[in-house]
Amino acid sequence: MTGAVRICWHCDEPITDLEDAVLVAQDAGNSGPGWNVWAHRAHADGMEPHPVAVRALACIILVARAFPQGD
Repeated sequence: MTGAVRICWHCDEPITDLEDAVLVAQDAGNSGPGWNVWAHRAHADGMEPHPVAVRALACIILVARAFPQGD
């Protein structure tokens, strides 16, 4: 049985050494569980956050500040 081929998100090259593979994100699927996003260890630190995820998080923070739930 063969394993799945991991492709680096940064350079689009296959990751042949499993010790060099770093899980950097998970993309949600429209129907189903989605998939893992991998990168070479050397490329993982240089990756920027996904802009859509950053905007979504900013919206959540703004709503939480606008409607505080506490004492």
